[in-house]
Amino acid sequence: MEMMMRKPRDYDAELKALEDKARELKTRKVQQLGELVIATGADGLTPDELAGALIVLVETKDTGKREAWAKRGAAFFQGKSRRSASAPDRDAGGAPAQPGGAQPASGGAGAA
Repeated sequence: MEMMMRKPRDYDAELKALEDKARELKTRKVQQLGELVIATGADGLTPDELAGALIVLVETKDTGKREAWAKRGAAFFQGKSRRSASAPDRDAGGAPAQPGGAQPASGGAGAA
């Protein structure tokens, strides 16, 4: 009887594939963050203002504030999906959500 041998694994190829996937995920994350900055209108802020606002957000431990920001963010995304679904809803539901999404960052940083 002949014993079946397992095919040796190519660890180098597997590692390269994982590194490529990690690089692709990082690139996609950076692109999505850029798209979010633009969609919220935060691209109108200077890089210093945006960085300062994000630092304040990260440093905030107040769960009440974080929950309020999360609700505004969810409302922004819900308004955005409605806007892309049909143009007539843009004025009714979409318009208020976008400015609200941009203000916590600038208001939280004390830029106002």
